[in-house]
Amino acid sequence: MDTAEKIADLPPPQPPHAVEPAWISTAADVHGWRWVRVAWQRAAAVPGAWFDAAKADKVVALWPTIFRLTEDRFDGHPFHLAFWQEVTVRLLVGWKAPVEIVDPATRLPSFVHVRIFRRLMLWVPRKNGKSEFLAALAILFWSVEGVQGGQGYCFARDEKQGDVPLKKMKAIIAKDERLSGSITSLKKSLWIPEKSASFELLSGKPDGKHGRSPTVSVGDEMHEWKTLDLATFIRQGMGARLQPIELFASTAGLRSARIGYDLFDESQKIIDGPILPPGDGDDEGHGLYDPSTLVVLFAADADDDWQDEAVWRKANPNLGLSPTIDFLRREAKLAKANPRAESNFRRYHLNQWVEAVSRWIPVKKWDACAPDPLAWKRYADELRGQTCYGGFDISSTRDITALIWWFLPTIEMPRVRLVARFWAPAENIEARSKTDRVDYDRYVAMGALETTPGDYVDQSYVQAAIAEGMTRYQVEKIGYDPWNATKLYTDLVNEGMDGERFVQVRQGIPSLGESTKQFEKLVYAGLLDHGGHPILRWMMGNTLVRFDRNMNFAPDKEHSREKIDGIAASINANAVALAAETVPSFDDVLNSIAA
Repeated sequence: MDTAEKIADLPPPQPPHAVEPAWISTAADVHGWRWVRVAWQRAAAVPGAWFDAAKADKVVALWPTIFRLTEDRFDGHPFHLAFWQEVTVRLLVGWKAPVEIVDPATRLPSFVHVRIFRRLMLWVPRKNGKSEFLAALAILFWSVEGVQGGQGYCFARDEKQGDVPLKKMKAIIAKDERLSGSITSLKKSLWIPEKSASFELLSGKPDGKHGRSPTVSVGDEMHEWKTLDLATFIRQGMGARLQPIELFASTAGLRSARIGYDLFDESQKIIDGPILPPGDGDDEGHGLYDPSTLVVLFAADADDDWQDEAVWRKANPNLGLSPTIDFLRREAKLAKANPRAESNFRRYHLNQWVEAVSRWIPVKKWDACAPDPLAWKRYADELRGQTCYGGFDISSTRDITALIWWFLPTIEMPRVRLVARFWAPAENIEARSKTDRVDYDRYVAMGALETTPGDYVDQSYVQAAIAEGMTRYQVEKIGYDPWNATKLYTDLVNEGMDGERFVQVRQGIPSLGESTKQFEKLVYAGLLDHGGHPILRWMMGNTLVRFDRNMNFAPDKEHSREKIDGIAASINANAVALAAETVPSFDDVLNSIAA
C-alpha cells in the first residue's frame, strides 16, 4: 500500500549519535518518565547504533491518517498519539543498528540496518488506551511495514482474552478504506492476499505451537499468564526474521500470580540495569542489561500515597482523556474506608501489585449496621413467623459452629436482619479463653455463645436448633458448607426434614462471589442489621477476603487471623437467598426505600 511505501522510504544511515532530542528531555525531566531516558541512552550505546529521526517523524505524522479510534465518544476520530504513546513509537521505530547477514543472492556477508528494540513491555493502568495502542502497533509492524509472508500471532491467558486485541485490530482496520481494502478479516485471523501474510489468534496453551515463523507477536494481560512456554515458542520461531517484534502489555495483578509478577520484576530490573554491557565500564548493579527490550512503565511507587491526586497523574498518562479525574475521585472515595476496594483501586488505577488476600469490612462500618447494639438478644423472638433463609458452618470438633437465620427485607423492615447462634465445647472454654486471648468465657456469660458437653461440639444441639428454627420461622432454604456436615445433614433428613430445603454451598469464589459482593453492599449501604451480636462483630474483625484474577472475592478461612464461621454462615445463607427467584435484588431494596 502507499503508506507502507512512504514509511519504507528511509534515508541513508546516519553516523552514530546520542544527542538527546527535546522530546526525550521533556519526557524525562518534565513528566518524570525515567524509562524514556534509560531506553534512549542504552540504545545509543549499542555499537553502530543511530537514530532515524526522519523515519520516527514520518510514522508519528502518518499515524492519525492511518488509524482511527473505535469506542464511545472517540469512535471514528483520528488516533492522535498521546505524548507517552508518541515517545514509545519514536523509540521503537527510530533506533537502528547494523547486523551482519548473508546476502541471499550472492551468499556473501553483508550488513543491514534493523530496529534495535525487539520487545515492548508495556505496563499501564486500566482505561489509558492500552488496547487500541497495542492493536495499532500490531497493524503497523505486521501490515503497514509488513513483509512478504509475514506472520503475526495474538495470545493471552486463554483464547477469549487473546481475542480482545485481535477484535480491536479488526475494528481499527474497518475504519480505514486502505486497510480494509487490503486486509481480509476472518473469524480468528487476518489475511493480506497481496503479501500472503497472516495474523492468527492462538489459544493460551503452548501445545502444537512449534514450527511458526512470526514477524509480530502480541501478548496481552501478562499478569494472567499461566506459563511462559507459549511466548518462548513464538520468540524462538523468530530466528529467520530480520526485525521481528514482540508487543506485550498488561496492568498489574495479584502477587501470587508468579509469571506476571516475575515479568513485572524483570521489567523494573531492565529500567534499573546498566547502560553499557557488563564489563564495558558500567556497573551492573541489581538490574538487567537488555538493549532489545523497551520497557514502558506507569505505576505508583510502593510508598506513594494512593489518595494523592498527583500520584494518580503519575500513574495514568492519559488522565483527563481517559480515565477522567472525576471518575478516579469517585472510585477513591468508595475505596477510602473499604480495604477490599482499596486493593482494587491500587491495582487497576495505580498499577500496583496487590496481595491475593485483603482485610475486608472495617469494624466501624460493621458497627454502623446495629442501630440497637443489644437487639441481637430480642431478634430471635421478634422475628417469629417471618420469612428467612438459613446458613450453617460446621467447625472441626473443638472450634465454634455457627447457625445464621437471614431475614429478607420488607417495606416495613427495609434491612436484612440476622439471628445468630454459636456453639463451642464446654470443656475447653476456660483454657482457650486464656491461650487464644479471646473472650469465650465472657461470650458464654452474656448468652452469645452456647456450650455443648465434653471437648467437642455435639452436633445434636445444632440439629435441635435447626429444627426449632424451622418451626419458629418461615424457612425457605438452608445453605451449608458440605465439609464436616454430612452427618448433620443425614440426621436432619432422617428426623423428617425435607432434604430439598438444604443446599450445598461450595466454598470457592465462583459459588460465593456474588453473595459476598452483595453482603458487602448491604453493609456499606446500611441495609444489614446484625443486632450488634458480639461474636459476629469479633468474626468480622477477623475476616480477610481472597481474590481471583478478576478481583472477584470471597471470605478466606485459611488466612483470616481467627474464626470467621459466623460470617461464612451468613454468606451461605445469602447465597441460597440470592438463588431464589422471589428474593428482591439489592437494587430493588434501594428502590423500595426511595419510594
